[in-house]
Amino acid sequence: METSPNKLRDNLRDGLRDGLREVGAALTTPAASGDAPLSGAGKAWVRLLPYVIVLGFVASLLPVTITVLVGDYKLGGALAGALATAQTAPLLLALTRPLPAWWIVGVADVLGALALLGADGTPGRSWPWTPMVVVGYLLLMALLGLRESRRTLVAVWLATGLAGFLFEAVSQEKSDGVHVLLFVLSGVVLVVTYALRARGEAQRRLVVQETISEAERAQRTLLEERARIARELHDVVAHHMSVITVQADSAPYRIQGLPPEAQEEFATIAGSARESLAEMRRLLAVLRSEDARGERAPQPGLDRLQQLVEATVRAGVPAELALEAKLGEVRQAVQLSAYRIVQEALANVVRHAPGARTEVAVRGDGEDLLVLVVNGPAAEPMTPLEHSGTGHGLVGMRERVRLTGGSLDVGSLPDGGFRVAARLPLRTKGTDSP
Repeated sequence: METSPNKLRDNLRDGLRDGLREVGAALTTPAASGDAPLSGAGKAWVRLLPYVIVLGFVASLLPVTITVLVGDYKLGGALAGALATAQTAPLLLALTRPLPAWWIVGVADVLGALALLGADGTPGRSWPWTPMVVVGYLLLMALLGLRESRRTLVAVWLATGLAGFLFEAVSQEKSDGVHVLLFVLSGVVLVVTYALRARGEAQRRLVVQETISEAERAQRTLLEERARIARELHDVVAHHMSVITVQADSAPYRIQGLPPEAQEEFATIAGSARESLAEMRRLLAVLRSEDARGERAPQPGLDRLQQLVEATVRAGVPAELALEAKLGEVRQAVQLSAYRIVQEALANVVRHAPGARTEVAVRGDGEDLLVLVVNGPAAEPMTPLEHSGTGHGLVGMRERVRLTGGSLDVGSLPDGGFRVAARLPLRTKGTDSP
């Protein structure tokens, strides 16, 4: 079925009307934000820089425009002053409201071109746009490109070209092609400034996203470490609860002559211990992943520190261990926390300061177990395995210290090394025995 000429004409008319409506909406809908360029800068002089630049342009263009219009184009002084003011002063408004400023400057430029059309000095000079108009208009385009939407920028550019070509049609004798130059340069300025703005916005979004991702990673690390501590605590506590259960069940057979009341009491203790173990296992099932079979192995303690240091030495870190021989009985939870703190500290040395000399010291002072890991700077200039640390390993250390009620002190050393010092109580608060 062929389309009739009337139908095609109607479609073209509707399309043209819709296009003009879109252009009109773009030219009359300014950006919502009223902030000047660089308004978010941290330094005051950077925030003031756009105002200084635009004010300098206005202060230069205004007298030059009046002088050129009066002296070269032979325009009346009052009219020249009015046109020059309308063409330059709105540039200050363009810092915060570039689209309304464009309307004022654009109308003033068009009126100026009409006024110069009959001026005595116009032949042989730039028309319809004077050199001052070109300079001021390009600055206005830069401010527009840093603020308005892409649709508005395209509409402004098309309106600029349309006005120039209409004047070209009015008087080809007086036109010297400056409208083509302005049309091309304004398009270039709009594209460059819009690209710079888009790049800056993309970088800001990236920084925000990285901040959010970093916070999420830190929170995930914290939760994973807490879940790991919960699993390890289960193994520690379950051992003691199992011992209590066995002792309570076997007490009537090991101790002769127990009265029925004592036997019943031991049975109650054993039942409570079994119920606690069952509840712990139900809670642990939520935390333990399906592939966490290796975690069922006995938890490491102070007796495994030497193996840990030897593994670090094999990784290229000259580490030494000083472990006090007579520590006495140390709670399993404290041993496990001390082992994990040393493990994470040595891992950080391998990642961030490969080859750095490291000393590990573990000793007791009667009340606390003191764990100290100190490393110097890298032995020679080299590329670390990780260029920047996230600090997530410290999250696990702090959780270990909180578990035992101790304290943690970490920080850089003047020589470029790092220090990790933990103090873990040997006794539980409210008790006098380990």
